[in-house]
Formats: sequence, C-alpha cells, structure tokens
Amino acid sequence: MSGAVILVTAAGAASGSKAVAAALACAGSEPDRPGLLIDVGGRAPRPTLVASVGARQLEERLAIHLPLLRAASRGQTCHLAIADGPEAFEAVRAALPLVRDSVVAVHLPSARLQEALADAGIPLTGAVLRADLGADRALASLAVRDLVRRGLRTKVLRQALGWAPARRALFGVLPFYAPGGLPPSLLDSLLESQISAEHLCYGRRDDAEIDPAGTAQRQWRDHARARRGRGLHRDSQRQAGR
Repeated sequence: MSGAVILVTAAGAASGSKAVAAALACAGSEPDRPGLLIDVGGRAPRPTLVASVGARQLEERLAIHLPLLRAASRGQTCHLAIADGPEAFEAVRAALPLVRDSVVAVHLPSARLQEALADAGIPLTGAVLRADLGADRALASLAVRDLVRRGLRTKVLRQALGWAPARRALFGVLPFYAPGGLPPSLLDSLLESQISAEHLCYGRRDDAEIDPAGTAQRQWRDHARARRGRGLHRDSQRQAGR
C-alpha cells in the first residue's frame, strides 16, 4: 500500500489515544478510500447504523481475508480489533494490503511500541504520542527522540479530544475540518498526501519543546505553500492567455 500508516499510543497514564487514532482514520477518509483503525488489544467493534459504501466494502474485504478477526464499518471508516497476543503484528501486516491507498491508524498499548517499531513488515510513515506533559514530559521526550531517529514524522498531542469530538471520531464521522478535532499542524504533518493542502491552515505551532521534528514540520508546510504558489501561477498564466 502507498497510503499513510500511523502508529498511535500513549505515554504513561495519558488517556484518549484510541479516539486520536479514530480521528486520524476519519481525517484521511474519502468516499472511495475509507480510513482504517486497527486497534491492538481493543474490544471487538460494532457496526454503526450509517456507513459509507467504501467503508462497507472494506469491512467485507477484511471479513473475507481475515475471517478470524472482527471488523466493522463505522461512518466513513472501518475498525478492526486484534487481540494483544504474540501474533498481533502478523494480523496487522495481513490487513494493510486490503486498505488500498488510504490511511491506517494503528493503535496499540505503549508496552508494545518497541516491538511494532522493530517489525519491518509494518511500513510506518508517522506516529502520534498522547502525553500529559506535566506528568510524563521526560518519558514523552525519550519516546519522541526514538521515533524521530527512526525517520518517522512524529507529533505529540498534549490534550485528549473533548467528549463530543472523541465520540464522533469513534463513530467514524469526524471530518478533518470539524471543530474540536485534531490540530491542523498535526494533520498537515502526518496526512499531507491524503488531505489537500488548500484545506489546511497552519496557525498551530509545533510542540517545539519536546518535538525534535519541528524543523521537518516547517519543511512540510513550506512544501504545501510552494505547491499552492505554483497553482496560483498557473491560474495567472491562463488568465493572461485569454
């Protein structure tokens, strides 16, 4: 697959990481490209009353190829629960080719972070760490340094999503522009190829004090601005040619 594969976990006792993973799957979803939340160690999901055609098709593919696992279409997304056992990452690897160019958010317990990073069969492109910096700043800093050293675009989310956005994310109906959703800077960094740059703003600052990848995030924003600039230049040329 060529879509984004983003690892999501928590530092210490920080809460809300599953909702963050679900929000990432929502943000990268399109009608024909549903995002997938893979929840390692999570409860079996239930389908929602309303789900997109693409999400239902992904659920069917997962059911056919991975019949021992439980998948459910939820809004614009699909959720897949995998038992937290020795073969968990084998199941993750088997699910990835079924997603077809969309976003996969892999949510897992922090105790399995290093094992997931060491698995060469999981082509991670980024990571999100839910961390309460007042209590776990040192732990978060160590984790971020390791993630960045491995070449992953890494973001730290200091606060959990609010109750309403978190519920919408878990039901698969939290678009990337929804109020109270994930910060635009986080989505810009991790889902740049999935979300059109014209729809993203850059008002949120990077988590500079514990995110050593801040420079990389600025480079991604500069790239998006340059792309918009080229589009405006082409438009002006067309106008001049009329």
